[in-house]
Amino acid sequence: MDIFNIEEELDKLPKNPGVYIMHNDTGAVLYVGKATNLHNRVRQYFRSGHGHNNSPKIIKMVSQIAYFEYIITKSEMEALVLECNLIKEYRPKYNTLMTDDKGYPYIKVTVYEDFPRIMMSHQMKRDKSLYFGPFTDRKAVKDIILLVRKLFMLRTCSIPLPKNIGITRPCLYYQIGQCSAPCDNSISKEEYHKNVEGAISFLSGNYSGVVKDLKEQMNRASEELEFEKAASLRDLITGIEHIMEKQRVSKTRDEDRDIIAIARRNKDIVVSIFFVREGNLVGRENYHMQSDEEDTDSEIINDFIKQYYIGTPRIPKEIITKTDVKDKELLEMYLSERAESSVHITVPKIGDKMHLLKLAEDNASLVLSQDLERIKKYEKKTIGACEEIAELIGVDKAYRMEAFDISNISGYHSVASMVVFENGKPKKNSYRKFRLRTVEGPDDYASMKEVLTRRFTDEKLSVLPDVLMMDGGKGQVNVAKMVLDSLGIEIPVCGMVKDDNHRTRGLYYNNEELIFKPGSEAMHMITSLQDETHRFAITYHRELRSKEQVRSILDDIPGVGPKRRKALLLHFKDVDSVKAATVSELMEAEGINENVANEIYTFFHE
Repeated sequence: MDIFNIEEELDKLPKNPGVYIMHNDTGAVLYVGKATNLHNRVRQYFRSGHGHNNSPKIIKMVSQIAYFEYIITKSEMEALVLECNLIKEYRPKYNTLMTDDKGYPYIKVTVYEDFPRIMMSHQMKRDKSLYFGPFTDRKAVKDIILLVRKLFMLRTCSIPLPKNIGITRPCLYYQIGQCSAPCDNSISKEEYHKNVEGAISFLSGNYSGVVKDLKEQMNRASEELEFEKAASLRDLITGIEHIMEKQRVSKTRDEDRDIIAIARRNKDIVVSIFFVREGNLVGRENYHMQSDEEDTDSEIINDFIKQYYIGTPRIPKEIITKTDVKDKELLEMYLSERAESSVHITVPKIGDKMHLLKLAEDNASLVLSQDLERIKKYEKKTIGACEEIAELIGVDKAYRMEAFDISNISGYHSVASMVVFENGKPKKNSYRKFRLRTVEGPDDYASMKEVLTRRFTDEKLSVLPDVLMMDGGKGQVNVAKMVLDSLGIEIPVCGMVKDDNHRTRGLYYNNEELIFKPGSEAMHMITSLQDETHRFAITYHRELRSKEQVRSILDDIPGVGPKRRKALLLHFKDVDSVKAATVSELMEAEGINENVANEIYTFFHE
């Protein structure tokens, strides 16, 4: 991203809390961090004299930074939770201290049970439970769970109820007044559920009455000179208020949602889309659009949803917007059909969803005021390259391109890759891998015919490219045209042509080779597309070869399956050692009896 001027971008940094993301020149995430003041924190990395910059690791990381981005938040706590989610998402090279895979805890209420329990959970599962969080203070979570159990007399045991009611005597918690003992029929199911509803209400933020009562107990304890009890109550109140500051509740059935907000200046528009996955805010993307000033927000968001989700494989169950969209019912039907589950477009008025929408709006406004020119320059290199290609081959548009490559190193198992570039950028969630089913040996033309036929008859791949790019010349182009003609599909087909030095020089289209202008954006983009297609195919081929080599040598031996193969490799470390072993040595491996050992020895020595 050579259009990113670090010094200029440092001056634009806001003084809000948020998360910053450092990238190298390939776009890989180097580091994710949080800040109470983004302006001050991010600038420190590029200024000498700051203590943390003396670290060899930081010095090395800073030397690789090509550009950075940031997401503003309402509080440092939100920044902390978002930082954790982004680190889990990207696994940045220089976030080496973030090794706790358990993440932040949730409070879980097992509402699907006849007599629900409350507990701490390290992840949110699809189990019909009600989850609160995630939270950043593990100790406070434990204190809250303990308090809720005491206040609402909820059980802690895992005894199957009502199946085992009356089989055992009530436990100690009942004896000390901290459990209502549903296991002994000491409370009806209806009364117990009222207690559960009270606990859920408390965890949802309706805890002022409980806090008031605790404060009264604290004051009373203080007046009676029970200072240790008063201090304990004070700490409990502080823990409650701290953990409830920004708590969120999520039900597993509607855990994924996208939040779409816009900011406008004359004809320029920035759309920010925030991604909430499994109840967590995990990231965001910004898009620049242009429209007439007379267009309403509703019309703009309507158009954005149609353009964005038509080629996106994962569609959330809820899309939150500032205003109702014009084709709401039609869009919901279309998106629900693609997602194979109900999708709703909603406009919040209050609550957490409104809070997320406001956050997205703040980010859109910030991007519009500070980053719009950079976005425009970047679009010139990406969308501009697509427009150059469309002009070069004489078609209306080339915004979505699909490229295919066959890999059959040394004649070993042919595989194919499908790489998608949209608006001049890789769209990796649309990539596809193909393992050849009907072709044996290194027959690239037959292989390409099978792959293209499978691609264009796959109902899940309903979005068609504007241009089809083949990694090869006239022969591959003709194969693609033949497949498309047989299916009644009209798509322009180009061959990506390289010179004798394996550098992309042009496109083969309509029996003519069209040469790029030296150094043009179109040439750079097609070079990237060709390289990425080849890389993706080779990577897949190597993965399969690695797996197949292990399987073909050991799993083909009678009596050796996955478990015994694993035992052999654990004992002998490699296949060569297995080959060299005697029957008695083979029997030393776990699960290898004399008959199997003889089979293995015979397999390698006959």
